[in-house]
Amino acid sequence: MRVIIGLAALFCATTLSGQDFTTYDQPIPGATGMKMIAVPGGSFSRGSTREADESPVRTISISPFWMAETEVTFAQWDAFFKNQQLPQAKNIDGVTRPTAQYIDLTWGMGRDGSHPSNSMSQQAAMMFCKWLYTKTGIFFRLPTEAEWEYACKVGKTDEAQTGDVRRLAAVAYFKDNSEARFHIVKEKKPNALGIYDLLGNLSEWTLDQYDPAFYNTGDAHDPVNPPATRYPKSVRGGSFADDAAELRCSNRIASRAEWNQRDPQVPKSRWWLTDGRFVGFRLVRPQQQPSREEIDRFFDAYLK
Repeated sequence: MRVIIGLAALFCATTLSGQDFTTYDQPIPGATGMKMIAVPGGSFSRGSTREADESPVRTISISPFWMAETEVTFAQWDAFFKNQQLPQAKNIDGVTRPTAQYIDLTWGMGRDGSHPSNSMSQQAAMMFCKWLYTKTGIFFRLPTEAEWEYACKVGKTDEAQTGDVRRLAAVAYFKDNSEARFHIVKEKKPNALGIYDLLGNLSEWTLDQYDPAFYNTGDAHDPVNPPATRYPKSVRGGSFADDAAELRCSNRIASRAEWNQRDPQVPKSRWWLTDGRFVGFRLVRPQQQPSREEIDRFFDAYLK
C-alpha cells in the first residue's frame, strides 16, 4: 500500500497571502540562480490517442505553479554536489553525501553553467530539491507528469511539430540534429511561456511512478502517482538521442534498470546512471508553500 500523508497539500491552488504570482529570479547558494516561470493554473486535455499508455484523453485541472525556464545546469548541481553538507536522506547509499562519480558524467563537455546536468537518478534529483529547500526555506520539487504535460501544451510546445522535422529543429535537439550529444541550455527557441528545452536535449524526471494504466484512474485535479518501486519512474520530453516522433507533449517514458547497466558498484549506485546521459531534470515550485511538517513527510516518502 502506498501512502503519502499530506501530499494533496503540496498541489493546493490557494494563493499565498501578499505574494504576487509572477515570473521571478530564484537565487541558488553558490551558483547562478534560475528564472522561475509562472505557469497559471487551468484545465487541459491530458493524453492522446497515439499510444495505449496515453489514453484515455481526459480533461485535467492543474493548480498554478512556477517552473524553471531551463533544466538544472552542472554549475547549479555542483553547488549541491561539491560544496555543501547535504541533508540526511534514508537509504541513498547510506550516506549524507552523493557517492563519487566513477566516470566523467559530463561526457567531456565540462561542468559549467550552460550545460544541463545529467545521468542522475530520480532520487538524486529529489535530493537536490531537498538541499535547495534547506538553503532557501522554499519548497521545490520535480513536476508531476500532469504539470509537465500541461506546461508543454499550454506553452504551445506544439507536438504536431513532430510531423515537420524542420519546425521541430527550431525548438529541440533530437537524433537528427544533436550530433549524438546534449547541448547547452537555451540554444533553441522557448515555448510560449518562456520555458526552454521541454522537448529534446535531455529527457526530464517527474515525480510519478510510471503506470501504463494510470490514466484509467487517478484524480481529475492535480493527479500524481506516488512512488512504489525504484523502477519504472516517469520521464518526459524525449532527448537528443531520440527520434523526432518521440518528442511529444503527451509521450510517456518509463525509466529502466538498463540505464545503469554498466555501473561497476555492488550494489549499484542510487545516485548515478552510467547509461543515462540523456536524462536530466528541472524544478517546479507550487504556488502555495506547504507546512514544514508536510514537506518533511513528502521528502520522507520520496527518499525512502
